This record gives sequence, C-alpha cells and structure tokens, in this order.
Amino acid sequence: MSSRLRIAHHTGYRYGAPVTSSYNEVRVAPMTTPEQTALRTRLEVRPAPWQHVYHDYWGSQVTVFEVHEPHSELAVTATSTVEVDRPSTPPPGGGWDVLRDPRTSDELIELLTCSPATAPPPELVERVTALVDAGASPDDLAAEVCSQLHREIRYVPGATGVHSHAADAWGERAGVCQDFAHLALGALRTAGIPARYVSGYLHPDPTAPIGATVTGESHAWVEWWTGEWFSWDPTNDVAPGDRHVIVARGREYSDVPPLKGVYAGGAPSEMVVKVDITRLA
Repeated sequence: MSSRLRIAHHTGYRYGAPVTSSYNEVRVAPMTTPEQTALRTRLEVRPAPWQHVYHDYWGSQVTVFEVHEPHSELAVTATSTVEVDRPSTPPPGGGWDVLRDPRTSDELIELLTCSPATAPPPELVERVTALVDAGASPDDLAAEVCSQLHREIRYVPGATGVHSHAADAWGERAGVCQDFAHLALGALRTAGIPARYVSGYLHPDPTAPIGATVTGESHAWVEWWTGEWFSWDPTNDVAPGDRHVIVARGREYSDVPPLKGVYAGGAPSEMVVKVDITRLA
C-alpha cells in the first residue's frame, strides 16, 4: 500500500548576538529511489541567501548557501511532497562467499570500515563473532543484531548527542535512532557485511487520517549489502515501510546532517528543529 506524504522540516539557529556571516549546507530533500518518488521540494531560507545545489558522493541532494549580512536568526524551511511505495521484500540472501570476494571489499571498503563513531564495543563484537561461529547467514546475523539492539537499548531522547559514539549508547543502554544505527553499522562491518547509514523521516502514527498533520521526527536506519541492498530500522526492529522517507545516505551521521555550517561573530547558538508530516493519500 503506497502513501503520499507532505513534510515540512523547520530548522535553524538563534544567536545570542548578531553574526556577520554564515556558511551552511542542508540535506533535507527526499531522494527519488525505486521505492519512493520526490514530487516536489521547496526550500526557503531567511535571510535570503546565495544558493547552490549539488549531489554529494553518496547521491544525497545538498543545498549550500551563504548569508553575508548581520543576522540574529537563521531559519530554513523545506516543504516536500513524496510518494512512497516500498514493497515488503525478503533479504537478498547472499552468502559469505559473496562478501569475502575481494571485489566486494575493493568496491565497498568505505562501508566496511568503522570510525570512532561506529566502532562497536567489545561485548557486541563477541556476540557478532559467536553468530558467525554458529553458522548464521549474513542476513540472519544482521537481523539478529538489529533485534538485540532493539531489545536491549532503550530509546531515550536526549540520552546522547549528535557527537556521541556508538559505544556511549551501549554503555548506557540508552540512545536515539542515530545510536541504534551506529551500533548496527559497527556490528555488521565487524562481521564483514557492508552497511550504510540512512537518514530521513518517519511518520509516527499509522492511524492518522488523511489530511491530519502530526508532529513527526527525523529518523535514521541502516541498509546492508549481501548481493543487493536491504534496509532495516533497528530502533523499531522493522523493515522500513511506507511511513519511512529516505533523504540521505552515507557512512554515518556526520555524512548526512540536515543542517550544518559555520558562522563569524555573534555568540553561541541555539538550534531549533520541528518536523510536521501530513498524510495526503
């Protein structure tokens, strides 16, 4: 069953004192993929800046802009309409022989390497090793890892920050969707399974009537490769469906932040984020 969603993503900064200039980039436009079609995206920035649009190394749409006038607030609103028709498909089912082919590591090495943000803690590495030793297939291993994370990590908003590492969330047994994704990525890569970070949106209420606007949220999940790409949402332990909207892909969160930049002058800033999602069909 397909769905059509309108997403209004409001984000920006409030500064303690006017800044003289700022340089920013945003990744808020939904992708067009075989499972979803981005019908329209409108980006409004105040103060009105110079803008340029390009697609980054991972295929995500990026808008870069500069503001060269004093401003105490930066407001970015992206309004998108997207149609999602994501079929329920089983994992591709490739074996370890596909993953151990030297051509796989050569082509996907960037998605097999852990950074400090995604490096799994020793206890999780031991669990992955035990699954491999027990003869689990790559897809079964990946699914079991995601299921364990869902069972053992509590979803607690504010428990971690955007600069936290996967090991921090594991130690506290608490985190947000970014942490679930980073932990899953580290575990899968340790096993030799290429995996990538997906950022986007999740409509939180499957019972919401058509036309009702609800408070949504930015969300993150993972995709792994065992011959083909397969996606999974470890926070909710489900395959992404028609309420999931893909915006960007990368190695980890640092490749896909919705808004980042630098500024000159002023004082430390407060970030403002609000996401409204309306089901249109």
